[in-house]
Amino acid sequence: MTETYTPPEIWTWENQGSGEWTSINRPTAGARQEKVLPVGEHPFQLYSMGTPNGQKVTIFFEELLAAGHDAQYDAWPIMIGDGDQFGSGFVELNPNSKIPALLDRSGAEPFRVFESGAILQHLAEKFGAFLPSSGAARAECLSWLMWQMGSAPFLGGGFGHFFAYAPYPMEYPIDRYTMEVKRQLDVLDKQLASREFIAGDDYTIADIAIWPWYGNLALGKSYENSATFLQVHEYANLQRWAQSIGEREAVRRGRLVNRRDGVLERHSAADIDALVG
Repeated sequence: MTETYTPPEIWTWENQGSGEWTSINRPTAGARQEKVLPVGEHPFQLYSMGTPNGQKVTIFFEELLAAGHDAQYDAWPIMIGDGDQFGSGFVELNPNSKIPALLDRSGAEPFRVFESGAILQHLAEKFGAFLPSSGAARAECLSWLMWQMGSAPFLGGGFGHFFAYAPYPMEYPIDRYTMEVKRQLDVLDKQLASREFIAGDDYTIADIAIWPWYGNLALGKSYENSATFLQVHEYANLQRWAQSIGEREAVRRGRLVNRRDGVLERHSAADIDALVG
């Protein structure tokens, strides 16, 4: 991308250039290889990776377990850098080939749930937990859940990509996405000025969805040097919330799952116990 770049009349993906994800990116959907997914003994089979979108679901499972719900799950790694998301078994669960994907085997007939927000809402409704049952409180919680689903692509796919992963620095996209990310941080900071949690006085799936993206960013754990670049310390209310959520044991446990520096597979609480002390 230079000031002299002229788009071709017809775009072809072979000309996409270099970059960290170039080897796996294609403009087509569907399976690229036959690969059957493993299945464990628990009612819920999660196929994911410990990215922010993956952490939403593993954190929620750990919160459900900590609250006493029978939400035992097996978590299997989908290594997106290796192209696991294009295996036939995973594509059957999520035609969009994005983590996370859930196979719910808790009833008579197994069924799939894909998209992290849909998984959170499904589990919250199934267990009657971390989501208000009706009225204004429920609408507020779901509004913030959908805010996160719509906003995070600007943070990860936009700011994160051009700030941390693009093959070379590009001023215009970095400026464009930094402007939007700082606006989003200000949205959250203002929201948290008068309430303890995102959607009100109670901890909900809205907090669980937003924290892996914006909490980690506020704590300087997302992209190297981004905390200084974005001056995240200026958002005091967001800092308070991010630190508080990050100290929850279930959050500490959930963010370790499907990670090489944590546990690649999770099949019981014992898999994580030794790592959280």
